[in-house]
Amino acid sequence: MRLGQEGRRRGLRPVGQPLPGRRGEPQAQEGERAAQARERDTFKSERLLRQQAAVGARAERAKFAFILLSEGVWTISEMCSALGVTRQGYRAWRKRPPSAHDRRDGELAAMISEVRAASRGIYGAPKVFQELRKAGARTSRKRVARIMRESGWAGTTRGCARRPKGGAKQAAPQPCAAPDLVKRDFSADGPDRLWFADITYVRTRQGWLYLAVVMDVWSRMIVGWSMSASMAAELADDALKMAIARRRPGKGCVHHSDHGSQYASLLLGKTMREAVIEPSMGSISSPWDNAAMESLMGVIKAECVHARTFESRERAALEIFEYIECFYNRVRTHSALGYLSPEEFERANRPEDDRRLKAA
Repeated sequence: MRLGQEGRRRGLRPVGQPLPGRRGEPQAQEGERAAQARERDTFKSERLLRQQAAVGARAERAKFAFILLSEGVWTISEMCSALGVTRQGYRAWRKRPPSAHDRRDGELAAMISEVRAASRGIYGAPKVFQELRKAGARTSRKRVARIMRESGWAGTTRGCARRPKGGAKQAAPQPCAAPDLVKRDFSADGPDRLWFADITYVRTRQGWLYLAVVMDVWSRMIVGWSMSASMAAELADDALKMAIARRRPGKGCVHHSDHGSQYASLLLGKTMREAVIEPSMGSISSPWDNAAMESLMGVIKAECVHARTFESRERAALEIFEYIECFYNRVRTHSALGYLSPEEFERANRPEDDRRLKAA
């Protein structure tokens, strides 16, 4: 049958021409995209399988190591059956010499153990990694975290504080409050420009011990502190006097605190006027205005006080003194300071003329 001009006029399409309103070439492109997607999915699956195999291999080595350590407690057959490994695999693992990767893990584990001992078991993986870098060890943060996790090591974390009852409550704020000169700007461009102060409490079997602290926000150095069984104004005043004697700040140093009665007292005001220190106070009932000190007190509680029972105030005072003067100021690193301790940061950044003035 011949179609001719009439057939073409009726809209019959030649062979191979796409139908009007349907997908021709776009359909082929969609097929190519689907094929590429399947290829990517296959690649991802293979990568996940390789990762899972590596995890499985490490898990198997960990099981074999557990069996080796537990020989004599249970039989090898019992442990292999319970852990889902074979006795043949365990025997082969024992005969096989440790790989270079395993030997390096052992070396790093020993170095990590030394860092943790020096930090009193406080540091987590990020700070341990930085300490290893300082010592010249070549490794990665993820590897340090893995070794610590496999060894059951973890850093100290801050918990929730519990306020004391009865006489430990803060007294009502005094009417002679100072203005807020900080406005939540917890930074300074040099030493002894901005000090933060606060009081916290430590439980002992004899009763509460109160700790007043003054911190230089520039270096996070605790420049003054005082401890007492009473929350009288002398507690905060003694801490400030220690800071003044140690640092001899220049005119215009700002002393920022909350509205506690100790910081609004006439005694502390007299000390600040004599040293030409400007008082500053945050808003009433707003801990965010003194967040730098809230953070410091949380660190002291987590690393020195929590999980301990002090038999007496004297024992607690000795422990806190040793923590502040021997560890916090000289050893404990801060991420905000480039993983330096307050003393290291000041030694590296304090101006030379200021050092000579302080030493004079």
